[in-house]
Order: sequence, then C-alpha cells, then structure tokens
Amino acid sequence: MIKIICVGKIKEGYLKELINDYYERINKYHKIMIIEVKDNDNINIETSSLLKVIDTKDYNIALSINGKKYTSESLAGHIDNLFNYHANLTFIIGGSNGLDSKIIDLCQEEISFSDLTFPHGLFRAILLEQIYRSFKINNNESYHK
Repeated sequence: MIKIICVGKIKEGYLKELINDYYERINKYHKIMIIEVKDNDNINIETSSLLKVIDTKDYNIALSINGKKYTSESLAGHIDNLFNYHANLTFIIGGSNGLDSKIIDLCQEEISFSDLTFPHGLFRAILLEQIYRSFKINNNESYHK
C-alpha cells in the first residue's frame, strides 16, 4: 500500500479534482490512501498529530527540500525496488512549517522534488502525478513526457 500523510486539507476545487484524478489512476495499479492531519501554526501540535498516524513498520519517506533528488525514471526504479522489501510506502508532506526533526528521524529517507517551495495542495498533486508516472514507467506503458 502507498500512504500519503499530509498536513492540512485541500480547499481549492481544481486541486481536489486533480488530486482525485491521480488518486484514481494510481488505485488501478496499487492501493493508495491519503491521510490528512489538521494544520496548526504550532509545529509541535502538527508533529504530535503526525506521530499518531505514522506507522514505524512502514518505509517512511519525508518530503523535504533537503532530501535526495531523483529523476522520474530513477524514482520509478526506486519505488519498484522498495516494494520488493516493504509492504507499505508512506510519503509524509509537512505543513507550512515543514517537518519537525522528530518526524524526519522516523523516516528511512528524505526526498526532494525541487529547491523551490510549492503550495501544499499543488505539491500533493505533483507527488501523486510522479507516483502515477512511476507505475506507468515500471509497467512499460506510454505516458506523455
């Protein structure tokens, strides 16, 4: 299973539609779950909420500007390889304050998609698109470039 744990809800209708579209596409390949925790200006409260939903038995991946960067092809290979050893992959997206070191310490790795900062909802859509793209690549199926 793929889990995406995120801080905050998506408010914009167009982003909800985009996220739902990729969610449904991914679900045809692999079971996926999105878990939202309430955002808060206090990072300690967000961290506490995240700690309640993170399963330490999963392979946990923090999405962080300081993480390792992958190409789409190398991310696809990495995800494919991880599923050889782990039943559940969990991607964790922090709120506007980022992720506390307590969360990052629970993760097996940190991944960065860019040195740029993205709005929370847009980044969630980008993550889902890249996961979907990974399944298309790993199944040798065509997908636009």
